[in-house]
Amino acid sequence: MFLDFLGGTVLTAVAVVNLNAVLSALQVSRTARLALATAVGLWVGLQVSLATAGAFAAELALTVPILGLMVLAPVTVVGFAAWRSPAVRSALLDLPMPLLVGLNAGRLLGVFFLFLAAAGRLGGPFPQAAGWGDIAVGLLALPLAAALARGTASHAGVAAWNYLGAADLILAVTLGTISTNGFALQVISAGAGSAAIAQLPWSLIPTVLVPFYLILHGIVFAQLRRARTGEAAVRTA
Repeated sequence: MFLDFLGGTVLTAVAVVNLNAVLSALQVSRTARLALATAVGLWVGLQVSLATAGAFAAELALTVPILGLMVLAPVTVVGFAAWRSPAVRSALLDLPMPLLVGLNAGRLLGVFFLFLAAAGRLGGPFPQAAGWGDIAVGLLALPLAAALARGTASHAGVAAWNYLGAADLILAVTLGTISTNGFALQVISAGAGSAAIAQLPWSLIPTVLVPFYLILHGIVFAQLRRARTGEAAVRTA
């Protein structure tokens, strides 16, 4: 279908832009940058293989939230690495906040959730919440990133946007999970539910893009906390 072709093209483009932008901004060695790019490539390849094999729509997926685990895996790995390694933590905290916020403009692709709902391939509150939520976060990211670059953004404004962006992702994953037809913990029964998300190219959203954006939100939270700690230290001194 044309919608799948268009969605796959846009999703791939956004993923490539996101990866290149972060890799270019990371203050790490060339070897580390290459290793990270390889790890991300292997992860994306794994997700494509699993979706192609029908793993996300298999009988096991009706009792085990496989897509949900794929969302958590990269976030957990990056969080653990940042906790255990001062070098990793420093590299992540040194990423420019305007970049971290600005990359969320890619979430304007949430409009595809609305297209899929209109085509009858998604149903219930999931596509509406995920679609409009992503669009709102993506639109707000543009002026906020510009304000951060100018140095005029407020701490409270950035924190509010970051909470909104993280909550939108968590809500979307939750609604998608409990809207899966036949899932053991299904709560919402509405037409196709979240069926399209178990298939390519749309499965790349929860398995690749959602973890990426959750990681960005985590880094922004950490940077805001560091800024507050620094301000408190200055006031104390």
